[in-house]
Amino acid sequence: MFYQPLLIPLLLQVGLIFIVWLIMYATRITEMKRKGVDPQELANAEAKHELLKDVAGASDNFKNQFEMPMMFFIAILTALILVIQSPLLNSLAMAFVLLRMVHSFVHITYNKVMHRFMAYALSSFALIGMWLIIADNIVNR
Repeated sequence: MFYQPLLIPLLLQVGLIFIVWLIMYATRITEMKRKGVDPQELANAEAKHELLKDVAGASDNFKNQFEMPMMFFIAILTALILVIQSPLLNSLAMAFVLLRMVHSFVHITYNKVMHRFMAYALSSFALIGMWLIIADNIVNR
């Protein structure tokens, strides 16, 4: 039996990715209609950034969801495979996701860089803590 509490932050992170994706496309389509942008004009990334500046925060944040969060997903899967039962690991996983939610909110809304960076840095420390717990369990098995 795997450690089920780890599934809650896993599902929350997946949910966050889909929410950011929906926001990105809703704002992108709205901006395209407002500006009369033909979809073919967005064939490359440079054109997207130039033509759709209003939606850049959501688009950039969506890309961010496939950087550090990938290490989170791997950590969760590793912990589940190894049946690591650690309340601290679960707390760090939840902290990571909540801080990523803050990061996304800041990035998509008012985008104050230092606020965004603080959420990013703290979430990174939570992720490092998760990996230290996993490494300790692997080494001391």
